[in-house]
Amino acid sequence: MKLYYSPGACSLAPHIVLCEAGVPHQLIKVDLRRHQLPDGADYYAINPKGGVPAIDIGEGVVLTEGVAVLQYLAERHAPALAPAKGTLERARLHEILNYVSSDYAKAYTPLFYLAEGASRADAQRPVIAKLGYLDSLLADGRAFILGPQFSVADAYLFAVTRWASDFGIGLDAVPALQAYMARVAARAAVQQALLAEGLAVRSAQG
Repeated sequence: MKLYYSPGACSLAPHIVLCEAGVPHQLIKVDLRRHQLPDGADYYAINPKGGVPAIDIGEGVVLTEGVAVLQYLAERHAPALAPAKGTLERARLHEILNYVSSDYAKAYTPLFYLAEGASRADAQRPVIAKLGYLDSLLADGRAFILGPQFSVADAYLFAVTRWASDFGIGLDAVPALQAYMARVAARAAVQQALLAEGLAVRSAQG
């Protein structure tokens, strides 16, 4: 299996899942600015949408979009990282995956593309509000976002929440989320993925 990734991007989530499940995989780094692969090949030939993650599951079959990739990996390779089908818990998994993808991750967009002279504080506010919401979920003492068990949703939430420190947003005001991030960062598979992408483990603890 090949995982097309960019260090610290959403592709970190399936990378973590692959490490958690012990699935052999090849990492292929994508230059998202030039949409090129390390050998100079055009990444658009792999994923016409241009984003990461993308996984080649064999025989040239490529799957894209983070939520789809995570659910595929859970179904085929990491059943322990997802609640049983047909349960409310499985619906909760879909709920948080979609929230992270459609709402939480997109809240960072103005920070990624901050115009010259624009207020960073204004751009930070939507992210800070969502950090507060996530902190409220974790404030009941649960170990992970769905409860006591680590899931693919935690891999995704962790990957996106790491961006906060990149944009000068600390987690001191959201102590439950801060403790959660440290807890996830301490997992051996998470450290394996971070190190493989050349990312500092300490930065994950925000």
